[in-house]
Amino acid sequence: MSLSSASKAGLPASGARRLPSTGALTDRLDRPMRDLRISVTDRCNFRCVYCMPKEIFGRDYAFLDREELLSFEEIERIARVAAAHGVRKLRLTGGEPLLRRGIEDLIARLAALRTPEGNRLDLALTTNGSALAVKAQALKDAGLGRLTVSVDTLDDELFQRMNDVRFPVARVLDGISTAAAVGLGPIKLNMVVKRGLNDHEVEAMAAHFKGTHYTLRFIEYMDVGTSNGWSMHEVVPSAEIIQRVDTLFPLEPAAPSAVGETAKRWRYRDGSGEIGVISSVTNAFCGTCNRARISTEGRLYTCLFATEGHDLRALLRGGADDVELATAMASIWGARDDRYSEERAALTPALRAARPRIEMSYIGG
Repeated sequence: MSLSSASKAGLPASGARRLPSTGALTDRLDRPMRDLRISVTDRCNFRCVYCMPKEIFGRDYAFLDREELLSFEEIERIARVAAAHGVRKLRLTGGEPLLRRGIEDLIARLAALRTPEGNRLDLALTTNGSALAVKAQALKDAGLGRLTVSVDTLDDELFQRMNDVRFPVARVLDGISTAAAVGLGPIKLNMVVKRGLNDHEVEAMAAHFKGTHYTLRFIEYMDVGTSNGWSMHEVVPSAEIIQRVDTLFPLEPAAPSAVGETAKRWRYRDGSGEIGVISSVTNAFCGTCNRARISTEGRLYTCLFATEGHDLRALLRGGADDVELATAMASIWGARDDRYSEERAALTPALRAARPRIEMSYIGG
């Protein structure tokens, strides 16, 4: 790779470990790169209080122009190179990915990719569910494999207050049912639990989705970005959530379905399904984290809590070939030593506040 191409990508210093342009990658802590999450838009039609609060992301907020976004061809190229490096899971995020015009075309492109062994990639999408009832069949036809939908409460008044655009929960639930009916799945449902806001809904959510084909996952409220006013006092530990659900519906631990899985799985003892908890705050899983993230305009981030990314778009639009792109990705991952969630507890509130962080809506979940 040329020096100019390397500098455009914001690669690690020359002393950093450099890795080849093909083959599985490991970082400085021997973690592989297996999961690539790609944000396809920084826009969303919700203004959820823990992600895109309206007082920050108001009418005058400057979202990226269309030409700044990665094209579908550029996203496909990054995904193809990543697959040669050992990535086996692709997840499309946002913002709200279903707002990206022609998203079905991108899904079809990615569904056609193969690993070096000739296997399909595990292709998933995370959505707020607002457009699912309309889009579900097209997503299925394009080749989408799995779906995750954000549902933070079943209480309609609270749901509308949390999304802050008065969108009713019934329309999201209808979209989930439509997605299941057309054969999209498995379908996971994510509930971000914030103390004093929706934590009283934990038991109701568990009761509602118990015995269905959906897996409900409870997510600890995280300090992603700087706009959500995060406080440790608002975190409901996963251990508390498990204890509360177990009191009503006895649980037992279940084995992880894959190495590096973010959620700890628990199944109902009566065989009526399972739940998961994602404990980034109280029980960090940095040691097995195998996820890389591509921002909407093509910066590679090696951690959800990263302070900076590496500009792959400059390589893509600067004439770099696939070998240069692949070598850049290898060098970035090879220099990775992120473990913010494990280090968070040692940081004072002042140090946490002073640390620059990327917004969730920009980097994806």
